[in-house]
Amino acid sequence: MRSLIKKLKLNTLKTAVTFKSCWNYLFFDIPKSWRTDILAPPLRIGVKTKELITKHYLEGMYANGIKPVAWVTSGAPVEFLKALGFYTLYPENHGALCGARKVALELCQEAEKNGYCIDICSYARTDIGSALSGKTPVGRLPKPDLLVCCTNICQTVLYWYQVLAHHFKAPLVIIDTPFIYTEASLPDVEYVQKQIETAIETAERIAKRKLKFEKLKEVMRLSKIATELWLEVINTGKNIPSPISAFDQFIHMAPIVELRGEPQTVDFYAQMLKELRKRVKKGIGAVIKEKKRVLWDNLPIWYSLKLLSETLAENGICVVTSTYTYAWGELAPMIDPERPIESMAKVYLHPILNRGTGDKLSLMKRMVKDFRLNGVILHSDRSCKPYSVGQMDQRAKIVQELKIPAVLIESDHNDPRAFSEKQVLNRLKAFMEM
Repeated sequence: MRSLIKKLKLNTLKTAVTFKSCWNYLFFDIPKSWRTDILAPPLRIGVKTKELITKHYLEGMYANGIKPVAWVTSGAPVEFLKALGFYTLYPENHGALCGARKVALELCQEAEKNGYCIDICSYARTDIGSALSGKTPVGRLPKPDLLVCCTNICQTVLYWYQVLAHHFKAPLVIIDTPFIYTEASLPDVEYVQKQIETAIETAERIAKRKLKFEKLKEVMRLSKIATELWLEVINTGKNIPSPISAFDQFIHMAPIVELRGEPQTVDFYAQMLKELRKRVKKGIGAVIKEKKRVLWDNLPIWYSLKLLSETLAENGICVVTSTYTYAWGELAPMIDPERPIESMAKVYLHPILNRGTGDKLSLMKRMVKDFRLNGVILHSDRSCKPYSVGQMDQRAKIVQELKIPAVLIESDHNDPRAFSEKQVLNRLKAFMEM
């Protein structure tokens, strides 16, 4: 008995030490100091963001053997996995975390040493490098029992997840989504719905339990509420000054991606919205002396958030919102908890990367009008070609039709070797002078 108690104490101590280690290193640090002359203090909810994500990765360290584990693409229908009790891990989110912590380059190089080309998406190289080396800033990633890949964001994920399936010897479920040029047809929805139903059968076998329809409806309900709240959070940026910037959104979007369908995510965004509304009431802007308001298109440059945020804020420019963060809220009206499987098929057919470049241009025009913006920054992302295609034409259309300046900067969201600080800052300087 004494030896058992001693063992339990040691395990508890080990978990506490691991949690402290994760807390100290994980995700985006809450700044110990900030430019008080140009930026408002960080949102108080930031501590909660860090807590949620730390707990999530800590749970993952001990998930194998306790819960079935699924690795999923960011655009995959996750609700049925949550309803079956899976622990879900998003390699893209882990990749973003590695980029923000400035360890992505080392992991990309691990993949390249093993023959993976530098032209492959840096998220994929970060993730594959982590899988091959076992290195990660979160301590340890759980081994997947199932891989779920949905092609609604890009075709790279298909080959990326085949590599993971071979490495982990885990079953791979692929959900193929037809590209939406104008609008989704009934056969499109039925095609995706049948694949989701097949995916559920596979997940049930691995979880060794049957999916309860009422549980799925509840997860969908929570997913819908959280998504609606996230959209409301983004829409607080319509106020002048904006209480939140896109750089804030990049940090606080983690739960809506990683923890969708969970009660804690609903509570988190309800608290965040409450804090932002207080800022609006008090006239507190994310940029203290907001003079101009702009839109960010494409993924963030994870390793350079501070530099870009401060450079723009120094000139009174607030990056109010982003097509990337908006994408995680805009489909909220499509979610129908009473028809969960059909609803999943519709929702996951319509992410921004599964729609035409003309649709994205229309979205940017609406956002410029709704958020009362003065300019647009388009990030031509070397790694995300589906998001970057058409940006030169989109930039020209914005300038010609909306009569506002737009600048195209070239970089990579996770690989700093594709980032020229001097070139980017020179382009932003010219843009700001406009």
